[in-house]
Amino acid sequence: MMRIREILSALLVIGLITCAFSACQNNDQARVDADDKQITVDLGEIPENEMVPLADAPPAVPTVLSPIASGTDVKQNSKAVVDASNMKDGYIMIKYVGGGSSNIKVLITGPDKVTYTYNLKKDGTYEVFPLSGGDGTYSVGVYKNISGTQYSTEFTTSLTVALKNAFAPFLMPNQYVNYNANTLAVKKAAELAATTTDTLKKVENIYNYIIKNFTYDKQLAATVQSGYLPDLDSVWNKKSGICFDYAATVTAMLRSQGIPTQLVIGYTGQAYHAWISVYTAETGWVEGVIYFDGKTWKLMDPTFASSGNSSDSIMKYIGDGKNYSAKYLY
Repeated sequence: MMRIREILSALLVIGLITCAFSACQNNDQARVDADDKQITVDLGEIPENEMVPLADAPPAVPTVLSPIASGTDVKQNSKAVVDASNMKDGYIMIKYVGGGSSNIKVLITGPDKVTYTYNLKKDGTYEVFPLSGGDGTYSVGVYKNISGTQYSTEFTTSLTVALKNAFAPFLMPNQYVNYNANTLAVKKAAELAATTTDTLKKVENIYNYIIKNFTYDKQLAATVQSGYLPDLDSVWNKKSGICFDYAATVTAMLRSQGIPTQLVIGYTGQAYHAWISVYTAETGWVEGVIYFDGKTWKLMDPTFASSGNSSDSIMKYIGDGKNYSAKYLY
């Protein structure tokens, strides 16, 4: 009999984090400034306050995959650089080189027509962005804030992506799930995963460790600002965090073990929730194997994989395409 287990206690508190996600304005909202011919875009009607839920709450893979800016396929101008050398591996790297102190945003729209809006550092260093929409054409734009909700178009380009496999974007670090071989969570994941060869048992081991050793950071949840990104080593040392921290940590640990993992933000019915999906050769994508239902994080019983059947109760939980509506994949 398959089952779903509630792991977190009632003491874990729910919060909401304001993220700097937006979606593109229609093309007719772009205009050309008559004085300097600078293209500007009004992002004002795009929700700046997309709410992301906060929960209060085989042998180890020898080589952790790491993004690199190879420099073999570069799109650039004097303001921004897009390194598209490793698109087949599910990511691109972008840096802003235009200087100044204005806020910079990156908008990426893939073949799934979902627009991801990110903040970009202004220090000229590369950041990693996933190609979550799969194969097809992506539009990439870099924008600088000039006044209120007005952004100048610093650089745009179009990319044609052919992934080496559908899992590539979900095996690599990126701006939201940022780790490397020396990240403390990654080192612990190697230890926890070494005790089993079963993928979903590894998920259980890693998840159980996190919820037993980490606490919800109520103060951070009350003060968190738009654009917050998890610093996984800081989170690990504090042994506390908000939902974003929990989810990014678990996702990093699983990916570092070669387990394709999606950190998903979306809807179940009318509620805006978060969940983590994993892929195994035996089960395919298991949606919501770790799931935030608005009150607690839950872990699906990994033993369901051994039966080869999908009971009504499991299907209610993991969804049959009707219960889940993913909005963003990281």
